[in-house]
Amino acid sequence: MTELSMINGMNNYKAFTDPELIDLLKEGNQAAFTEIYDRYKDVLHNYAYRWLQDRDAVKDAIQEIFTLIWTKRDSLFPSQNLSGYLYTSVRNGILRKIQQDKRTEEYISSLQQHINNGENIADYKVRESQLKSIIEKEINALPRKMREVFELSRNEQLSHSEIAEKLGITEQSVRSHVKNALKILRRRLGILLFIYLLLH
Repeated sequence: MTELSMINGMNNYKAFTDPELIDLLKEGNQAAFTEIYDRYKDVLHNYAYRWLQDRDAVKDAIQEIFTLIWTKRDSLFPSQNLSGYLYTSVRNGILRKIQQDKRTEEYISSLQQHINNGENIADYKVRESQLKSIIEKEINALPRKMREVFELSRNEQLSHSEIAEKLGITEQSVRSHVKNALKILRRRLGILLFIYLLLH
């Protein structure tokens, strides 16, 4: 048993160095993972917020990073530079978000131009298909019950009472699922694509 394994039961994880926490994390130590999260969550949040200016989007980005760290703890961290790894991960996540928002704005702008001009219907259909694909991907990523309720409301246009009866749940649960689904999709899709979803 390694020295680090022997101290797994100790509670003072704040005293551990980053390399020690990484080694414990690789062994599946949840307390070490929690300490890494507590140690870096605030500085990473502040760093990301300076770029995104959207606290919900920042929370999602940070959550995705730490979920990845836990699920792939055996293969991550080729070096012991934990802070460098985390900052790089946040930066890459921010760049992906910015690129996604830019593509969405370009798609919406192009669609509106084609609608206004009545030109190039084939290209319009391609871009509309791309937008629908992005939206459906995010809907499919919703939790199962939330997705089921949302699709019954959106696709089959059932009332809350009809959905509640069909699924054997309360109307309050239906309202909660729809509200949370819209909140998640608004955050993930951005305002322009979210509006497109509501209009179609």
